[in-house]
Amino acid sequence: MTENKTNDNSNLQTAAPLLPGIDSPADLRRLSVDQLPQVCTEIRDFLIHSLCDNPGHFASSMGAVEITVALHYVFRTPYDRIVWDVGHQAYGHKLLTGRRDRFATNRTLGGLAGFPNPDESPYDTFAAGHASNSISAALGMAVATVLNNEHPRRNVVAVIGDASISGGLAFEGINNAANTPNNLLIILNDNDMSIDPNVGSLHRYLAHITTSKGYNDIRYTIYRVLRKLKLVSDKGKGKIMRFNNSLKALLSDEQNIFEGLNIRYFGPVDGHDIAGLVKVLSDIKDMNGPRLLHIKTQKGKGFTPAELDPATWHAPGRFNPETGEILSGNKNGQRPAAPKYQDVFGNTLLELARDDSKIVGITAAMPSGTSMNILKEEMPRRVFDVGISEEHAVTFAGGLAKDGLKPFVAIYSSFLQRAYDQIVHDVALTRLPVTFCVDRAGLVGEDGATHHGALDLIYLTSVPGMTVAAPRDEIALRNLMYTAATTEHGPFAIRYPRGSGHTPDWRRPMTAVEIGKGEVLAEGTDVVLLSTGTIAYETEQARMEAEKAGVSAAHYHFTFVKPLDTDLLEKAAALHVPVITVEDGSVAGGFGSLVASWFAEHHPQVQVTRLGIPDKFIPQGTVAQLKAMCGIDTKGILGSINAVLGNHAAVQSNCSVLCE
Repeated sequence: MTENKTNDNSNLQTAAPLLPGIDSPADLRRLSVDQLPQVCTEIRDFLIHSLCDNPGHFASSMGAVEITVALHYVFRTPYDRIVWDVGHQAYGHKLLTGRRDRFATNRTLGGLAGFPNPDESPYDTFAAGHASNSISAALGMAVATVLNNEHPRRNVVAVIGDASISGGLAFEGINNAANTPNNLLIILNDNDMSIDPNVGSLHRYLAHITTSKGYNDIRYTIYRVLRKLKLVSDKGKGKIMRFNNSLKALLSDEQNIFEGLNIRYFGPVDGHDIAGLVKVLSDIKDMNGPRLLHIKTQKGKGFTPAELDPATWHAPGRFNPETGEILSGNKNGQRPAAPKYQDVFGNTLLELARDDSKIVGITAAMPSGTSMNILKEEMPRRVFDVGISEEHAVTFAGGLAKDGLKPFVAIYSSFLQRAYDQIVHDVALTRLPVTFCVDRAGLVGEDGATHHGALDLIYLTSVPGMTVAAPRDEIALRNLMYTAATTEHGPFAIRYPRGSGHTPDWRRPMTAVEIGKGEVLAEGTDVVLLSTGTIAYETEQARMEAEKAGVSAAHYHFTFVKPLDTDLLEKAAALHVPVITVEDGSVAGGFGSLVASWFAEHHPQVQVTRLGIPDKFIPQGTVAQLKAMCGIDTKGILGSINAVLGNHAAVQSNCSVLCE
């Protein structure tokens, strides 16, 4: 593969005569409509040759190029506002809003965020990263423009996909939009995909919905004429819409769900016809009241491998832009020796399900992302993909558990936050045996602040009756899953990180572990290291490096954060030496806080130093970079040992290459 030169403006000037001249949407709007297809082609070429070596969310942004160009062409951004849902599709938006020359830094430490971020650009009007929030946020802005009497009129557009619109929050926003004075425009980007193929009745509805363009043209032309002649007021608009909806349902035997909610519906229209999109947006942008434009797009548009396999190409990693070959491993082509934690989970769940017919799996639109697809391939009737509906996933699991099944719910840590009320009210309150497999716990890397699993230890340990476990390696993960499947318990959470571990021979016979008991990994007399989760690896490396400098450090691992192993805490207190806690979760309210609170109550003389993710939102970067930033890599833990013991020079002088 040739060296990527995409961000070299001199090269772009030859290959892309229009894009290099677009530093803002104002530059875009100086072009003719006939030039816009060329702009779309150049954006796709730019993305292909940039993302091939600096990976990101590929297929979604490729499919949304035309609607992105059309929105910035028709609307006066940033005065008019575009609110992106999730933000996977917003790379073209970044290229058109002054960030083209910095796009090579996308998802890197100190570079551009992988999602729209208001701190990064005035064109990024609202934080994105989690699904289904765009309609509610945009509705708030649209109502604010009315209450603020803004002139000229400020238009607000929410761009949401067919997967995200199935989320409950999206429907709450739609339901409220028709009952509040506003001029919100909703763009429904319907590409038949989330990360995995969409599921549910709404998806099937969107796949078949049709609305006559002629009907819409006549209907709204008549309305504008009547409004201009003052024969109908905005107050009477709802009655007319309801009459039209009833008439349409009678004639076509089809009730449009959006128009049933008094949201004006247009479409479906071709989302890759840039001239058509510009025309329809120009026609409807100044209409009053909430509207929805339904566009049909193809995820991965413009790159054949992504068109044929959009699930794989959602975030494919590095690839050859000429052949479409996905390049495995890191930039040196090396594969990790150990499997991903999610794959250990998926394979272990299948093993357990083969022996226990009561085990079922639940995921929220992430069968491949959580490796729940491994169980689904062999036992499809025992896996439930509920779509982007984390709240429903948890309560649904509660219902299954109520009638004797053993649900394993696999959801990313940052997404499980959405279901906190359901965890409390629908599972924990009645002590139902639901096992929460909390994927992507800790620092996740390039997806940044919206995706880091920093808070799960805080919100899960606060729930009465909840067991919270954090295995230190793949073998411990399997044993915890076996424990959850074979013992009596209430709600049980097992957190594990993104990425690979350090145990190639992880397929060992599983055994149950005693709930609330940890491990002594090393004895020592100068300082005690208390770890939980996979950060035990870095903690142990730091302990061994300290040992080379003559420091005797004990290392106790807490497999369970709730209940805490108080015997291990008493053992640590008996040494009468400083204690350092290490976790890959928030240091405020997490494992270290629970330990410090226990010591404050039972042994207040013990000095406790807490290491973890600081009480702030951590940006994007590699996991290694972010651990170093937070002081929880090997070098950072060594530094804390140095600080509490006062022998910085001795330890630093003996630090191995692991610290570099």
